[in-house]
Amino acid sequence: MADLGGRIRRAFIGSFTAAGGPGIVTAAVDRDSGALTVLNTLNTLPDPSYLVLSPTGGTLYAVSETADGAVAAYRVTGDVPEPAGAPVPVDGSGPTHLTVFDGHVLTANYGSGSVTAVPVRADGSLAKAASGVLHHTGSGPHTRRQQGPHAHQVQPDPSGRWAVSVDLGTDSVRVCTLREGTPVPHREHALRPGSGPRHLAFHPHGSYAYVVNELTPTVTVCRWDALDGSLKPLAETAVLPGAPDGDAYPSGIAVAPDGRFVWTATRGEDVLSVFAVEGEGDALRLVATVPCAGHWPRALTVADSGGFLYVANERSGDITWFTVDQATGLPHPTGSLPVPAASCVILD
Repeated sequence: MADLGGRIRRAFIGSFTAAGGPGIVTAAVDRDSGALTVLNTLNTLPDPSYLVLSPTGGTLYAVSETADGAVAAYRVTGDVPEPAGAPVPVDGSGPTHLTVFDGHVLTANYGSGSVTAVPVRADGSLAKAASGVLHHTGSGPHTRRQQGPHAHQVQPDPSGRWAVSVDLGTDSVRVCTLREGTPVPHREHALRPGSGPRHLAFHPHGSYAYVVNELTPTVTVCRWDALDGSLKPLAETAVLPGAPDGDAYPSGIAVAPDGRFVWTATRGEDVLSVFAVEGEGDALRLVATVPCAGHWPRALTVADSGGFLYVANERSGDITWFTVDQATGLPHPTGSLPVPAASCVILD
């Protein structure tokens, strides 16, 4: 097992059990090479496609991306996360993302187009029922994918004052707070019609956000104002140097810890795009695209050091890791770990 400065360094990997995935995989992370080594697997939850750790790292939360939709908590004390109670229904379908915010776990429910809040107990376990649901409304011009709302991601802003949800179906980003355990809308910000926003990542300085769009292969650069919880789109930048051969389906996005680079993944082309962050963070310049070393890259994450980038390749069934050139931001393939139907990887 790897050790970083006297503490265990681990990765947690989500997968689609309905497609043959092993459930939740715990892996050790080598601090020098970035390499992953499987420690154990836990198959107690259907389709744990996305994971998040509590702020202390003592509890792992996972969505169950099923038609019924649920979220589960696991205590992290050793190599195998231990279930902390039964999964809790989210009163929504197809939860694809989750986060910890203001004493609750929030889930973004793609199928029902909603955000659910589930209270977190003092020991990190979840209450037996959701405390509130915010139902999104609206649609978009894409006749097949935007007939209604599809919340794809939810996360806190860097100040911790706001929860931000990205909705592919309504071409918008919503900002909300919690009131008596229920998500309450504060503002809704429209992006370009038909863009299909999927995920958002903040610049470490907290004044800019980058939204990767699934229905058009672009990233929207936005100014973020934490004082009044407002998001202002500034510009759109293509994630590919030319027109894609077919549907491109951009997916994940990550920002370097020092804010100098942004990376995105695109599934149809099976590439990672590298952007240089210019100005104060208000502009992106496409530097290069490189193969993702797998097929159908669904999510990516960057190590705190900025030296390693990890990609969950769903259809080739592996986690690939790259060493990042600190001068150029270019990722170089270093290794791979087989994980069938891999959907996300997060680092402890």
